[in-house]
Amino acid sequence: MKFTSVFDVIGPVMVGPSSSHTAGAARIGKTARDFFGKEPTWAQIRLYESFAKTYKGHGTDFALVGGLLGFDTDDLRLDQSLKIAKDKEIDIEFIEENGKAPHPNTARLTIGDGNESIELVGISIGGGKVEIVEINGFELKISGNHPAILVVHNDRFGAIASVTKTLAKHEINIGHMEVNRKDIGKEALMVMEVDQNVEEEVLQELQSSENIIQVSTLIS
Repeated sequence: MKFTSVFDVIGPVMVGPSSSHTAGAARIGKTARDFFGKEPTWAQIRLYESFAKTYKGHGTDFALVGGLLGFDTDDLRLDQSLKIAKDKEIDIEFIEENGKAPHPNTARLTIGDGNESIELVGISIGGGKVEIVEINGFELKISGNHPAILVVHNDRFGAIASVTKTLAKHEINIGHMEVNRKDIGKEALMVMEVDQNVEEEVLQELQSSENIIQVSTLIS
């Protein structure tokens, strides 16, 4: 595990009790909400290994739901998120899985509303840090330390070039990039961690490019 400052070791400003089980879980939940682009009306949350064994005592349950509600790690409403979700009539289901996972603190979130849904797998690696390792069946690795742009696109010639050209025009630097596809010529996912948050007008320009299906951002 790599830490870059003393604050990474101490952990983020947060509602407790645990940076791994609470702050990290909240960030996983919020990342799922950000990718979905709105507040879900239902969520199925599968927990693995350590998360599955201790999620109630360590606040993983309310933290994940708080993230889905859009709460940051230091939001004082975080420990009331289960009640808030119930009051909003958001249907939440927790499932304790027995199988192995890529990390002891792993959660698979499937969230949606009446029209659409998404699935995301996140792991909490300590100190409030998370990694997103799967979105809608695409394997990837997002650190959560930098803003990220996620572009779902048709696997066609020039799709990647059109996106990078737009970002270069707006002087947005890409720190890390990866592309994953399900099959040749089918749907693909482009993930770029960038050095600054991206303005809405840039996202709209990306969305209007040929062969682009969906553009969303994850803010660190």
